[in-house]
Parts: sequence; structure tokens; C-alpha cells
Amino acid sequence: MFRSVAKTAAGVVLGLLAIAAQPNPAYAAPIKVQIAGAGSTWSQPALRAWIGNVTQFGLKVSYADTGSTDGRKQFANGKVDFGISEIPYGMPDSATRDIDSPPTGRGYAYMPIVAGGTSFMYNLTIGGKRVTNLRLAGDTIAKIFTNKITFWDDPQIKRDNPKLPLPNRKIIPVVRSDGSGTSAQFTLWLSKQHQDVWGEFCRSVGRNQSPCGLTSYFPVISGKNIGQSGSNGVSGYVAQPRYEGAITYVEYSYAKTAKFPVVKVLNKKGYFVEPTDTAVAVAMTHATINADLTQNLDNVYTNEDKRTYPLSSYSYMVLPTDLRMQMNENKGFTLAEFAHYFLCKGQAQVDDLGYSPLPRNLVDAAAAQVARIPGSAASPWDVTKCQNPTFGPNGENALATTAPYPPECDNVQSGDQCTTGTGGAGPTTVGGGGGSGGGGTGGTATTGPSASASASAAVVVDPDTGETLDAARAAGGNDVAGVPVSLDQAGTWGLRRALMIVAGALLIGLIFGPPMLSRSLGGRRDRDGGRR
Repeated sequence: MFRSVAKTAAGVVLGLLAIAAQPNPAYAAPIKVQIAGAGSTWSQPALRAWIGNVTQFGLKVSYADTGSTDGRKQFANGKVDFGISEIPYGMPDSATRDIDSPPTGRGYAYMPIVAGGTSFMYNLTIGGKRVTNLRLAGDTIAKIFTNKITFWDDPQIKRDNPKLPLPNRKIIPVVRSDGSGTSAQFTLWLSKQHQDVWGEFCRSVGRNQSPCGLTSYFPVISGKNIGQSGSNGVSGYVAQPRYEGAITYVEYSYAKTAKFPVVKVLNKKGYFVEPTDTAVAVAMTHATINADLTQNLDNVYTNEDKRTYPLSSYSYMVLPTDLRMQMNENKGFTLAEFAHYFLCKGQAQVDDLGYSPLPRNLVDAAAAQVARIPGSAASPWDVTKCQNPTFGPNGENALATTAPYPPECDNVQSGDQCTTGTGGAGPTTVGGGGGSGGGGTGGTATTGPSASASASAAVVVDPDTGETLDAARAAGGNDVAGVPVSLDQAGTWGLRRALMIVAGALLIGLIFGPPMLSRSLGGRRDRDGGRR
């Protein structure tokens, strides 16, 4: 009897194992695979955070922040699955060469991923106290980076900062030496708003286009400015105590991370404004969005809302729309899952990273672009469930609607100057007047650590790479990063695992069940015999 039962059970086990071992049918859902991207350093802090977060969902994404220009090239050549850039393909470059032509070997689409402000991070002290409330008008910034203003006590800088006793210290402009979307965004603004200054500078370095437009390659001129590669390179240079007097253009996130201040820039309404998430959100309500989701920023620069930060913009992901150049549906499915995360939940954390979340209209439009990725149909998504701080009840941008107004001490007509700190520097500052957002007494040093001590405490810079490091890494610690977790794939794996578990249980029963049952019956016979 036991042999018969065992044979039957064994047959069941073998049958279940055979079913479990069968290959997935053709209609099985795509699986999550490794995908790779390259490009913008402007967007890198956001990408790094999102990539770390999605490992818990079994998504493995790598990203190389090699600069927007290189990212576009790598995508066009099929070396990466997606690119990140602040500017699209095919725009003329004033460096006498064209920005990369659109890919001819693969289909693509643009998709906004995050908004932010191009900021001006600086290292300046007065009387041993760090300045954290510097203000500059657009023409002042233009003249600093084109070497028309070369000292911090220039009358034009004094005009913008009536309460600061500015030092007679050399200005060190720090610019990107690599092909950079940040350079392109900055020089686009220069070409649109300060063409007289920018055009003269272009001609002086041998770039004779008229008018001189944007460039991904800012001119690096020996003795006039300092060239550094990548956003970490320029921000890391400025953050070093020995480079006091330095100023650079970089995404706001880098200044926050380095715990350094940024310039408040004068907008068209006459207010000096910092590139906070709300100031960027207000500015971008005036962006014109083209049919392919690229942006026209002309009306952003001239937005007369007093809350706006004028150098605001979006960054783009370049997506594949066909299966050419090593793209497949598994990669497309994984990329769609990643995009759904950062367009929705990921937007809720960008304020802490130094960015501004996408508004509802762009999230909706981005969802339509994601649907064009091969394999994305297996990744359904309900945009109405996004935890996005810009989603107002009536479709309005809630972040822009509730944005605070700047204090009157930041009104250029007031003759005053707020003392509140900017960027990641905290509240300590030098000089300034009263009024809302102000405090202290005009022209006098208030509180704050010495420049050397505060800079050292705020940031450590790798002497070889110029990368900004936190204290743990500087002491030899490792970066904190998410650990990939393998999660079950959708489709047939759930059934397969269930069959294998059942088969395993039956196998255990076959091995241990008969001996245990035999001993039990034998013991019963012995007891029954004893009673007889």
C-alpha cells in the first residue's frame, strides 16, 4: 500500500516540477533589467536620489553625469538607453560648431523631468565673516562673467548691495570647461537679455556670429577665468577656502549640498530673488511649451511677477521610441517603471534636493511620451494618484499659487538689504538693513563664523577630482547608497513558485511520512498485543 501511495505521490511531484520548469510562454510580462543613461550634471543630484530610491522596487539604473553634450551623443550612438540634457538636439552653438544633430539611427522623444534654477554660488567674506546675502542685477552678472567687472568693490556691485562694505578683492569667475547644458542655459539667458555685453565678449574670443547665441562650451581664457569640468568641479572649486572671491554658475542643488550661499538675482519686477522651489515654479508658469515638450524661456526671463527667479528652466530625458540600437521591450518596461516613479513620487522630494517639481500639465504630457517607449504598455500608471505638491484641486500649479512674496528689503527701490542667508549657508550673514526679512544694522558685520572655519566645516573637496565630499567620505567612509533587492517578476513566476513549494512539501512527505506512519502503526500493534 505504501509503495502504491509513494509511486502516485512521486508522479505528482515530478509532474509539478516539470510544469514549473517549463519556459515562460510568449505572452509573459517583460522583466526588469539593467538600464543605463548619461548626460546632465545639472540634473545629477535628482537622478542619483531617484536611482537610489527605486532599487527597493527591483529597478537597476545606472547614470553617468558626463555632461549634457556627451549624454546626447551617447544616446544618438546607441551607447545608453536614455540621455539627460537641458537643451535639445540641433541648436546652433556659438562655439562655431553645431550641437549634436538629431539621431538618425533611432527614434526618440523629449520629456521634462524636473525644474530648477541656474544659480550663482560664491565665496566671499567681509572682515572675516562670510557673506550670505549677496544680490546682483542681470547686467552685473553678465559683466562679471565677461570680465568687465573684475573686483568685488566695483561700483555696480555696490549699487546692488547698498548695505555691504564690499572688499577690494579680485573676482575669480569659474566656468565649465566641458560641454555643459548649464553653460548653454546660462549663455542662452545672456544672449537673450544682455546681447550687447555677451556679443562683445564673443567677438573678443573669436566667435563672430551675429547675434552671438548660446554655447555649451563657455570660453576658458587664461588669466581671466578658471575652467573646471562638471558641476562638482565648479562648485568644489568655489567652496575651497583658499579660493575666496570665486563665483560660478551651477544648479542650486550643488550650493545647498556644499552649504554655500547663492546670489539673489534681480527680476523684472525689481526684486532680488533666490532660486527656491516656489520662485522657480512661479517663473515656469510663463514658459512656452512646444509640441515636442521642449521649452521657450523668453517669457520666463521677463516674467514680472515679483516672486519669480529669472534663470529657471526644465531638464529633459531623451527617450527611445523604437527597438533599434540595442533597445528591447524589457529595457523599455524598466525605463517606463523608472519614469513613472520620478514623474510622480519622485517629484515630492525634489525641493529638498534644490529643484522644483513639475506641474500637472507637464506630468500629463510626460506620461504620453512614456507611453511611446517600447514595452511601456506592461507598466500601467494612474497619473491622478501622483503625490505631487504642484497638483492643485482645479488643475492649477498649487506651488506657484501659494508661493510667498519677497520681503520689501529685497526691493531694489527700497535702498535696504535683507540679511537672511541663501542657498545652503544658513542664516548667518554680513551687513544689511531692517524691514521684513532683514534685521541688523546697515554696513556692520553681524554674526557668523570666520570664512576659513565655516568653509572647512561646510565642505571638503577632493584635491584630485574637485568633487565635493561630505564629512564621512572625507574621513574614509563610503557613500551611502541603496542596495538592489531582487523582487519577483510579474507573470508566470508566481505560479511557478507555488508549484515548486507544493512539490517540495510533497517530496518531504514522501521521505519522512512512510517511516513515521510505519512506526506509529507498529507501536499501536505492540500496545494492542500487550493488552491481549
